Amino acid sequence: MRVAIAGAGLAGLSCAKYLVDAGHRPIVLERRDVLGGKVAAWQDEDGDWYETGLHIFFGAYPNILQLMAELGIDNRLQWKDHTMIFNRPEVPGTYSRFDFPKLPAPFNGIAAILRNNDMLTWAEKIRFGLGLLPAMAKGQRYVEVMDQYTWTQWLQRQTIPERVNDEVFIAMAKALNFIGPDDISATVVLTALNRFLQETNGSRMAFLDGAPPERLCQPMVDYITAKGGEVRLEAPLKEILLDPDNRVRGYLMRGLHGEPDAVLTADAYVSAMPVDPFKAMVPEPWRQIPFFQKLNGLAGVPVINLHLWFDRKLTDIDHLLFSRSQLLSVYADMSNTCRAYADTERSMLELILAPAEEWIHRSDDDIIAATMAELENLFPDQIPQPAKLLKAKVVKTPRSVYKATAGRQSHRPTQRTPIDNFYLTGDYTMQRYLASMEGAVLSGKLTAQAIARDQEVLLDDAPTHQLQAADAPS
Repeated sequence: MRVAIAGAGLAGLSCAKYLVDAGHRPIVLERRDVLGGKVAAWQDEDGDWYETGLHIFFGAYPNILQLMAELGIDNRLQWKDHTMIFNRPEVPGTYSRFDFPKLPAPFNGIAAILRNNDMLTWAEKIRFGLGLLPAMAKGQRYVEVMDQYTWTQWLQRQTIPERVNDEVFIAMAKALNFIGPDDISATVVLTALNRFLQETNGSRMAFLDGAPPERLCQPMVDYITAKGGEVRLEAPLKEILLDPDNRVRGYLMRGLHGEPDAVLTADAYVSAMPVDPFKAMVPEPWRQIPFFQKLNGLAGVPVINLHLWFDRKLTDIDHLLFSRSQLLSVYADMSNTCRAYADTERSMLELILAPAEEWIHRSDDDIIAATMAELENLFPDQIPQPAKLLKAKVVKTPRSVYKATAGRQSHRPTQRTPIDNFYLTGDYTMQRYLASMEGAVLSGKLTAQAIARDQEVLLDDAPTHQLQAADAPS
């Protein structure tokens, strides 16, 4: 069976991978000239990589870890010490750590919290622990119901002191969805906490040993093509063409480099686009269907990723750091954390600016200047002197992962749609890992499973597959 997939991010590629495993023939169509979608990266004129985001892998990501093992590339993950490190803005240049001892969950997480005396008092720790008991005891069903509340509202319902929010969860909320605790759904934070507390290595972190398009996405492409699938770059989808009964009859592909538009036909079709571009692509007859109308409740959150190269080392910390600043979310010195970016003489900081809504339309120079001002608190002995900024790259994503505010769960679609030959995949579709690399990979797997189950009956009536001159208006 031939399946046309629009989008070569992690969701689209994982969907194709599991389709070829099931004996089908996917063709992945990517509008850009780079793989990865929200994990895309590029090289500059000096050969240095810059990425769309600071991509962290967790022990609580079973689907992406399984995928990498199946591809034989799980050794490309560089696992770090099992700890979470927060900057202490009240003491510039210092850190507070939650170190997880080698104990089974949840005892290692409890010990990590109890042994940290920099950020929370004993009374706050106890109140927080008691507040978490319903989520741990009742599980995911309780967690899903809590989507009606923001994280701040949930803390208030559990009579957890506001200072717990200020000390820990402003930083964590921004790391999870690039928005603050007053906006983020309680479901998002509780899902992460449940995984971290219930799985021994759930909160342990790893960095990929190089740029995601080369070290993660390309092996997926190689696997797909070796088993009869296809991946095309610079293949933008222009329109979803429908039959009179509203089923998809083809993808109208925009011609590039002087080529005419063309129609690609298949047995089944998948959108692996982010939710915002897909909403713009929804055919007019589908817009009256409630399934597609509820997508209007989802929108991507703006994200800004910065790369700053310095003439000397700023830190030797080989880990992710939570900045706890008003402007920045998380950061890492990639010259320490990533093998391909290693440099013993100079630092390359990669930082997430969040929330970014007020900054997304500002100039790169303004963003860099504001970030450097924040770094004076993080590295008071280095910035503004003696460290010198050699160069900087700013990557803006006006619409990234869906903005997981309270109430968004009811707007997330299933991978199956009311159109019997059309499917969705992407981290915004319904699955338990929310907006993340893990969510993207899991959604791709779920979509492939749904297609394999649903479409076998169509094989006897499969159309002739061909790329023909477009008969739809340009």
